[in-house]
Amino acid sequence: MNSNIQIEAFILSTLEKVWMYWTSTEHMTKWNFASPEWHCPQATNDLRKGGKYFARMEAKDESFGFDFEAIYNEVIPQKRLVYTMPDGRKVTTVFEVHGKGTKVTTNFDAEKQNPKDMQRDGWQSILNNFKTYTELN
Repeated sequence: MNSNIQIEAFILSTLEKVWMYWTSTEHMTKWNFASPEWHCPQATNDLRKGGKYFARMEAKDESFGFDFEAIYNEVIPQKRLVYTMPDGRKVTTVFEVHGKGTKVTTNFDAEKQNPKDMQRDGWQSILNNFKTYTELN
């Protein structure tokens, strides 16, 4: 069985804004990448059980890119998202109000191709990018 990886961030913003920026494709394309050399030129998000999540991630120099896809198993607005990727791995993201901000915690099944540390660091970089984007906009 796959092992689980957890990442988290505390965002100095309201739960409502964090949820909107996390789920709205208008915002997703502005934060959903791990480093400044990358971008997310396209995203769609059918935010309902059975709905599809899609994000295209590409290197800005066009040297590499990939599609990230998943189907939602559970959508509880401003609380929890659970989805399954095509290879069967599950991802759960929880949104919690903490003081003057919102804590976002994601747990995901590790894949077997890359080291766990590399996966954790990559997903954490994307979450950190989300934090920065949300707090500055």
